[in-house]
Amino acid sequence: MRKLIVMTVLVIMVLSACKQQGYKDPFQDPFIFSKTVKALNEVVMQNNFPPIIASRNYTYAAIAAYEVMALGDHRFQSLAGQIKHLPPVPPQDTLQVNFNYASLLAYCKVGQAVTFPEGSMTAYVNGLDSIADAAGMDAVMKQASKKLADSVANHILRWSKKDNYAQTRTAEKYNITQTDGRWVPTPPMYAQALEPHWKEIRTMVMDSASEFTPPRPPVFDMKDKSSKYYTEVLAVKNTGDSLTAEQKHIADFWDDLGNRTMVEGHVMFTAKKFSPPGHWMNIIGIACKNAHADFSTTVYAYAKTAIASFDAFIQCWDEKYRSNAVRPETVINKYMDPNWRPYLQTPPFPEYTCGHSTVSSSAAAVLTDIFGDNFAYTDSSELEFGIANRNFTSFKQAANENNWARFYGGIHFHNSCLVSTEYGNKVGELVIRRLKMKR
Repeated sequence: MRKLIVMTVLVIMVLSACKQQGYKDPFQDPFIFSKTVKALNEVVMQNNFPPIIASRNYTYAAIAAYEVMALGDHRFQSLAGQIKHLPPVPPQDTLQVNFNYASLLAYCKVGQAVTFPEGSMTAYVNGLDSIADAAGMDAVMKQASKKLADSVANHILRWSKKDNYAQTRTAEKYNITQTDGRWVPTPPMYAQALEPHWKEIRTMVMDSASEFTPPRPPVFDMKDKSSKYYTEVLAVKNTGDSLTAEQKHIADFWDDLGNRTMVEGHVMFTAKKFSPPGHWMNIIGIACKNAHADFSTTVYAYAKTAIASFDAFIQCWDEKYRSNAVRPETVINKYMDPNWRPYLQTPPFPEYTCGHSTVSSSAAAVLTDIFGDNFAYTDSSELEFGIANRNFTSFKQAANENNWARFYGGIHFHNSCLVSTEYGNKVGELVIRRLKMKR
């Protein structure tokens, strides 16, 4: 019902805009693409996709949309060959095609193919069809656009199936051992380690998962109170014990756990929010709107940022399951206070490095390249979850604030966040150097 209402409102808004501004083609409005990404974001959130899998969902859908768009807008060039293993789109009949409409359809087809349940975007696609019909798109153009969208989407889906994702679904689980310094499951679910084989997923732009290998984390040492490790642990505990209202707001704003397990008495339930890549998908939409980006530039921004996030997660997960570092909560419970809990809920995977910091800095690097530094904006992404907006003077300021958010939340050592920001930025800069998407 919620999706139907949203789509109805979108149809009314688009047609109203067409009449007010004299548009003949409603699909020239880039707002529609941002709303389409938001629709997929809802599917990802409601169906509990963890952040790393969510990044895969967004990336393949965005690449499909981009490849369609690039066929019609010669300011942009195909990713085939730039992403080394992506084969060129087969020759297409583009006569009578509305490329923006086809781009939206390709995004939806791939988006629902890499998520679940089956047909998760069907209602939304029907809404797009209604917009086309109401605007008077003729049957020939509509059919030609759908044919192109299907062809490119199928091409991207065939390619996606070779990224080793299916094989990792049955890979060996993480081996839990009670060794000091090694990650073990944390409260309240004590869930198994998430995606320990994600480093085996085929990268987009990086040569391999280990192209950027961070330095070793501080050596576990809770005996020497002057050690780097002990100092880091104590900083997490002391800060968590005395959080200010502003620090709590920062932690909540960048929480993005996706699915937080809530326990009330004997009842356990899940509270849903966007994941880190989902949060940055929203930020892209805000940036495109503020910059008055056209449809093609909007698609370009989503695709390039999604690709950087995809590789950033692989780089981070490669390190996570190399170092297998224990979470602050586990160490504090064992050596300082058995009843201590972090402000945020600890996610189920090793501590070093920080996924959110890595992805945020990679996204910030790409968005800075697209929209420029000192790009001020208000991030209203979390308002629907009851969390007040935050203002930023640049994308990199937002990424740097995220460092503190994970530390204030008590789920990461600050050293990990700083290293993650550096290496996420390396991934983002690599994407900028290697992908020449604009001519």
